[in-house]
Amino acid sequence: MTDSLRHISRALISVSDKTGLADFARALVGHGIELISTGGTAKALVNAGLRVMDVADVTSFPEMMDGRVKTLHPKVHGGLLAIRGNREHADAMAAHGIQPIDLLVVNLYPFEAAVTKRAGFDECVGNIDIGGPAMIRAAAKNHADVAVVVEPEDYAALLAELAANSGATALDFRKRLAAKAYARTASYDAAISNWFAGKIGETAPAFRAFGGRLVESLRYGENPHQTAAFYRSPEQRFGVATARQVQGKQLSYNNLNDTDAAYECVAEFDPARAPACVVVKHANPCGVAEGGTLIEAYRKALRCDPVSAFGGIVAVNHMLDAEAARAITEIFTEVIIAPDASEEAIAIVGAKKNLRLLLAGGVPDPRANGLTAKTVAGGLLVQSRDNAVVDDMDLKVVTKRAPTGAELADLRFAFRVAKHVKSNTIVYAKDRATVGIGAGQMSRVDAARIAARKAEDAAQQAGLAEPLTRGSVVASDAFFPFADGLLVAIEAGATAVIQPGGSVRDAEVIQAADDHGVAMVFTGVRHFRH
Repeated sequence: MTDSLRHISRALISVSDKTGLADFARALVGHGIELISTGGTAKALVNAGLRVMDVADVTSFPEMMDGRVKTLHPKVHGGLLAIRGNREHADAMAAHGIQPIDLLVVNLYPFEAAVTKRAGFDECVGNIDIGGPAMIRAAAKNHADVAVVVEPEDYAALLAELAANSGATALDFRKRLAAKAYARTASYDAAISNWFAGKIGETAPAFRAFGGRLVESLRYGENPHQTAAFYRSPEQRFGVATARQVQGKQLSYNNLNDTDAAYECVAEFDPARAPACVVVKHANPCGVAEGGTLIEAYRKALRCDPVSAFGGIVAVNHMLDAEAARAITEIFTEVIIAPDASEEAIAIVGAKKNLRLLLAGGVPDPRANGLTAKTVAGGLLVQSRDNAVVDDMDLKVVTKRAPTGAELADLRFAFRVAKHVKSNTIVYAKDRATVGIGAGQMSRVDAARIAARKAEDAAQQAGLAEPLTRGSVVASDAFFPFADGLLVAIEAGATAVIQPGGSVRDAEVIQAADDHGVAMVFTGVRHFRH
């Protein structure tokens, strides 16, 4: 036996997730390993016909306080933390009757699951594990001598390691287990701390942590020289993290980012009102529409910018049907995401072997609370999700002419889209469809010009006599700092405007609208998206 190998003689098992437990424990016994266990785990092992020593027999102290106190004892932690080659540690173990524990198998109380099912405050607190994290951290610290397993997914790897080393584990293997163990407790504590902060209304706690469970390692990041991975956070929000990939090659970092942008945008459109479709390219919508049917919504969305739609992401807010699936697959598309799909639609998409089809299980709530985070050098920027919805806003008419009913419907539509376009943003819309989008420009007037030019290009490609911006409405994600951007939109044919307002030159902008007979409403809410 080399210096790095450690034979396992005793294992302490205490798990909430009992998947594969009996077979795993039986295999440990086959290696001559003595089992120690607690509560429900011990009962499950005994019922499986295995011999188990209860932890109370090890500590000579009963479980108490509804199981809150059972493993927090020197005979447990001493057995995990004792350095095997240290004479002082060995003497202390002998003096106090402490036996070594060579393997710890613990998965934590299901706190995240309790939060996900919206359990009450007391139930969530009851699912905060104390002894589990303490033991996991102890075993991981002493990885030179002790192996620690924190989820059933690693049972097979441990058994393979024991088989390869005649009942022992190698140091490199124990290090990998220890690293995972610390990551698990960190993610667990992050979920608890963020939940607790939310419950007490703390928006800027002194310490903020985020954690997640690996979904998959990705081939690379935004560029081939960057590494990347996809993690699922404890937040249960319908989208890329809940989606089942029905078919298609592996999703890339950029695919995931763009698909998330598309699905969050389509979520602004209530499925109960109408089918909606969003086409996204490079994280920006290049076409959005509602229609009487899903295929109508897709055709209208595609019409806005068919050039950019090539190789894009398509998101819909209704079950994907066969008719829409046929239309979407007529051009090269990277990903389709929908709450669900018919079997016929799945078969149609299946004919395009590289096209990814994701079924998210539902549409996210655009009004839901939540946090977003991005890195900056040496830190994190954390904010609440932009959950302001135009349907909830008190729109203020600021011009002499009020918008017509049709214009008002399109204004609301356009402002929903503007929320999801990179700033500076200008969105032209007509008949509940975008007809020109200007995204991510350094000046708002340039965004207005680009959106109008996009509409001209689309009209030319469709063989139309004039761009659909004629008779459209226009939305701006933030106020017009000058009248110039508005005048570009009016020249493009816009007849009504929606914007937050709040500029020192609001009066100048309103006057320009009045001079041209254009209706304008203020939302009082800005939708910057950086």
